[in-house]
Amino acid sequence: MKSICAAKNVLNNVEVYDECHWITEVHADALFIKNYIMNHLMRLSMFNKFSPLKLLCIADTRFASIVCMLKRLKLLKTSLQSMVISENWSLYKDDRRRQASHVRENILDEIWWDKVDYILDFTRPIYDMIRVCDTDKSSLHLVYERWDIMVQGVKDVIYKKEGKQDYEQSTFFNVVKGILSSRWSKGSTPLHSLAHSLNPRFYTEEWLNEVPGRVAPSADNEISTQRLQCFQRLFQSPDERFKINTEFAIFSRKSEGIFLNIDCMHDMALMDAKNWWATYGSQVPMLQSLAYKLLGQPSSSSCSERNWSTYKFIHSCTRNKLTPKRAQDLVYIHNNLRLLSRRSEEYTKGRSKLWDVGGDEHDNLGEVGILEMAELSLDEPEMESMIFDDVLDGEE
Repeated sequence: MKSICAAKNVLNNVEVYDECHWITEVHADALFIKNYIMNHLMRLSMFNKFSPLKLLCIADTRFASIVCMLKRLKLLKTSLQSMVISENWSLYKDDRRRQASHVRENILDEIWWDKVDYILDFTRPIYDMIRVCDTDKSSLHLVYERWDIMVQGVKDVIYKKEGKQDYEQSTFFNVVKGILSSRWSKGSTPLHSLAHSLNPRFYTEEWLNEVPGRVAPSADNEISTQRLQCFQRLFQSPDERFKINTEFAIFSRKSEGIFLNIDCMHDMALMDAKNWWATYGSQVPMLQSLAYKLLGQPSSSSCSERNWSTYKFIHSCTRNKLTPKRAQDLVYIHNNLRLLSRRSEEYTKGRSKLWDVGGDEHDNLGEVGILEMAELSLDEPEMESMIFDDVLDGEE
């Protein structure tokens, strides 16, 4: 039996490699281009003359680091191509002519750029979901819906690229979906199902009619099974479980009391989930209390990890005599000063622009370019928009 399972795993790994090795090749070429330019002073000097935007050194530990790097290269496409066809690139001779030729060929190869575009297109739904989940905002009750939207978005891009109809099979999509499903099975918990079940918007006709075949959480077998598992863990007494199940039935069916109110049904689709429970949940107090707890939860520990990163920056090898209380106070002050500074005009322009980009990982940035060593977070769309707007304005 073990040998059969091992053989299946080998076959699955071979299929994944056959379908996805080109992505690894594109990433390797992109990494080579970035390293060749940044590790060679003369080439870096040429690049800075042609581009208003810096290359990014994104740590592999960052979420979607490959996607972030390819997005940056895509923005730099025109500048890179202008650089490698310039006279300075051809005139400068060094001991790395073969590497320089390889960089030039890739940058001028439109087929290679098409592959970059394809990677960015089919990973965009994945990137968007990671961005939503990689915040300290309440999103636990949105994960299930985001998962369905993400998978469908990936499928639409791949099927459009391959020219397939919705009912046809795509080997590449099946491999990608298999990878995503494997990751989902490791990261999902019954709490995701319970939080999904307590979102009032998912019981409205507007939401159910958005996608053909969509059903309410109470009618989904998988979600209902995991919801009951949560109730069994949270409520040890059979009497408590009977009461919470009764309250959930009243809520999901909208069959009694305040849930029959026309404003209650209207606001289910429009009002924030927590606010809706505060307004209309008094009839089911146990379920209301549970909803408060779950609908305010983030779905990722990334916000805590960023706090640990700030702590690491403050309590470094050169400051290891700080008392825990002193270090905690400095972390508190540092985070609040960062948040306050982002509201100031100096943060968007001038010499202190984006001062905190990459600040958590480097004791001394020295003369490093403002975005060369950046570690952008996926939960900062305003910052990313600011950076991209600057690039577009420079190109105009």
